Order: sequence, then C-alpha cells, then structure tokens
Amino acid sequence: MFKKILIANRGEIAIRVARACKELGICTIGIYSTIDKKSLHLRFMDEIEWIGDSPPLSSYLNIDAIIKAAKQTKCDAIHPGYGFLAENELFAKACEDNGITFVGPNSNTLNLVADKVASRNTVKKVSVPIIPGMEMTCTDLNKFKQAAKEVGYPVMIKASMGGGGKGMRVVHNEKDLGKSIAISQREALSSFGDDSIYLEKYIEQPHHIEFQVLRDNHGNCIHLFERECSIQRRHQKIIEETPSPVLNDKLRIEMGEASKKVIEASNYTTAGTVEFLLDKNKKFYFLEVNARIQVEHPITEMITGIDLVRQQILIAAGEKLSLRQEHIKQNGHAIETRIYAEDPDNNFVPSPGKILYLSEPQGPGIRVDSGIYQDWNVPPHYDPILSKLIIWAENRDLCIKRTTETLKNYIILGIKTNIGYLKRIIKSPSFCRGNYDTHFIDEHEEKLLPKQEKLDIALIAGALSKQVGFAKSAINFQKVSTIKSTPWQEIGKWEICGQ
Repeated sequence: MFKKILIANRGEIAIRVARACKELGICTIGIYSTIDKKSLHLRFMDEIEWIGDSPPLSSYLNIDAIIKAAKQTKCDAIHPGYGFLAENELFAKACEDNGITFVGPNSNTLNLVADKVASRNTVKKVSVPIIPGMEMTCTDLNKFKQAAKEVGYPVMIKASMGGGGKGMRVVHNEKDLGKSIAISQREALSSFGDDSIYLEKYIEQPHHIEFQVLRDNHGNCIHLFERECSIQRRHQKIIEETPSPVLNDKLRIEMGEASKKVIEASNYTTAGTVEFLLDKNKKFYFLEVNARIQVEHPITEMITGIDLVRQQILIAAGEKLSLRQEHIKQNGHAIETRIYAEDPDNNFVPSPGKILYLSEPQGPGIRVDSGIYQDWNVPPHYDPILSKLIIWAENRDLCIKRTTETLKNYIILGIKTNIGYLKRIIKSPSFCRGNYDTHFIDEHEEKLLPKQEKLDIALIAGALSKQVGFAKSAINFQKVSTIKSTPWQEIGKWEICGQ
C-alpha cells in the first residue's frame, strides 16, 4: 500500500480523496495556488505545497510544478480527482516517467479513452453502437462542414480532451459552425490545456445515462449500475439520480454489459464511467468514457454501499477486486444536486465573494460533500462548484421529498447560489414523474426562473414604510393590551431593504 499520496486538486473532491486516504492509513499531500492558501481542503492534509499563482495554467494545470511537489515530498502516488489534469495523458506519462503511480488509467489507456475521438474508434471494435461523427480531430473548417453535411444538422462540437460541458456547442446550421468551433477551441484550451475538437451528430430528446465501472490490473471487471444525468444546463450536469426512472431491468443489463465491453477493449483499469445517450425509442449509443472519478459518484456509493475512491486507490496499489458482479445490488434511490456559486437572476454568471453565513443540512439519508466554510472568499478563477448535496431514501418519491426539504435548510449568505433554482427543478411535475430528457432546462426555462411578484411587493412595502415613517405607520402596541407580544416588537424598528 502507498505511504504518501499527493492530491492534485482542490475543493470538495480533494477533501473526499483525503478522507479515503486517511482510512487506508496513507499520508496526504495537498497542493494550493496563491488564491487558495486559505481553502478548506488544506485543513484535511498532512502536508501542503504551494504550486503556483492563481490561474489554472500556473497551478492546477502545471504538470511540472505538481510533479516537483510530489518528488520533494517523496510521494508514492498522485490522485488527480476530477477535472484539471485527471484525464491528461501527458500528466499520467509524467508520473510514470518519474516513478510515481497515477491513480487512474495509464498513459496508453488514456490515449484511447480520455481522448473522445480515440475512444469512439476503440468502441467500434466491440460492436457497441456509437453516434455518427468525425473519427479524428482537426482545425480545417471545410472538413467540419463536410462532416456536418454527412451526419446532418444539428451537430455537436466537442472538446476531444474535455468533460463537464466545457468546449461543447450545439450547431444547427452551417452559418454558425465557424464561430462555434472557435468558441469551443478557446474553452477547451482554457479548461484542459488542449484545444483539440471534433464533431458528431446531435441526438435530439436524449437521456444521458452513464454506468459506473471498476476494473483491476488482473482483468476483473464489474459495473455498479447507472446514473441518470439528463438534468443539464449548458451541457453541465446539475442534478443526477440513480436508478434511472427510464431504464427497465432488461435494458439495464444490456447497457451494463456493453459498458464492461468498452472498458475491457481499452484495457482500462481503476474507476471510470461509460456514458451513453438513450433516444426516445430506448436505443442507446456510446458517447464517451470518463477516465476518472465523477462529480456524481456519491449517489452510486449511497445505493451500493461501495466506497469508489477507496476502490480506486486499492486498484492503483495492485490489489484485486474483492467485488463480484452478482453481489452488487441497488438499494433504494439517491439524488445529487450540485451547489454552485452563480446568479440564476443574471444568466448564471459566477458569484465569487465572501460567504457571510453558512448552515449545511444534516439528518437521516443526508450527505454533504463540501469545500467551503463561513467567512471564506470564493475565488473567481475556478469552476464555481461549492458542494454537493446527496440524498438517499427507500424509494424515488421519498427521495424527492427529502431532497426538497433538505434544500430548504441549506443556507449560504453573502454570495448568490443556485439552491433556489435546484428546488424549483426538483419540485417540477416533469421531474417528479421522471418524464424529462437533456432538454428539460431549455423547455422549462421560464418556469424555473425566480418569481419576482412577491419580492416586488415586499420591496414597495419596505420603501413606503421608510418614506412615511415607521413610527407613524405602526400600531402603538403598548396601548393595545389585547395584542400579545411578537418577535417583530421585541427586535424594535425593522424594514425590508432592497439592494
């Protein structure tokens, strides 16, 4: 077993990995950029190393600085978490060249599966259906135009090394193709340090379903069932649940076996997900392999009772899987909602700043994977995810009710968050019925926006109260003996103020 692991990430996922390491008796090395010197994840580390200035390319995407930190602290392994360098072939190769174990697939495998185009070509060999599209990346606009004509509009432009919705653009006509390609390349370079992109057919009205897979270095492979990931905004998942409300047992088995075929064909090891699009006729297409731990992995842990990060580390250390497919069962239902520092009233722009008050919910079936604390300043440089709320219950209906009530008790003041937005999604009739696809957000956009009517009335009342004078407009409660004291009297003069 490893003695020291450097965690090449930040926020809640760095904390999650650190906890798994502690249970295994492994010393943890945390890294941080200049802006992150007071971040919560550093409190969970045995040692910490500064790796560069605040921009990602100077710090969390800086391969040389991370390798240097690992060597200086004499680490056996590096865990990349998700995002940043988690699927970067060059990073995995740098670890290998320096005698450091990369907790993930080796560089050769990453070349096949982390590269979305390479993975499509690999999957062809095992007869798993794939979405029509380009078989290689390029920068030639004419080749993109030709490919788009062959598969037919609408098409999707995607970052080859990407994930999390970064570098993705839906294009409906040739006129918008060039502009979309340029935007995708910029986003891909900024997020992953690689501007390679490609094109594939855009499947309309699909469900986005992924299967969690584990494979060890001895050829043992299992899947841990599916996650429904169709609630997305700008191709970024924001709510996930398991089991999927649209899969039956037959389709679940078929897709699970297809997932293992993909993983075995690429000689993939450790934890990963095989992602599919399921069309309205319940026909599935391979989408991509995510060669890392996923943001939404906790809901799989909740219904299976299996610690996926622990399994990642054990596999990387050379141990055999002790789990067998026939022993893995789904128990109950789980929903994850991603809490972001963003402003739903202002086109979801990031909302960095100081957290003035924080109250995280607790209770049966409630798990909060968090990377924040009260009085911390949320930086503007990185993905605005703050935490993840994971709810488990015996069945889907109860899980929805518990998620709704728990979101009501999740309070973050000082910055804007999407908590209210998430509550409206969870309470919507379409979600409650399980009748939704990846277009849910677009189709319900107006209904999901905050209702301003009551807020406007409150602000007007507050303004009038201030104008007329609180003393003149208020009842003299001291002279009305029949009215009992209220909290509003006890705190003295008050008013509603707008910003």
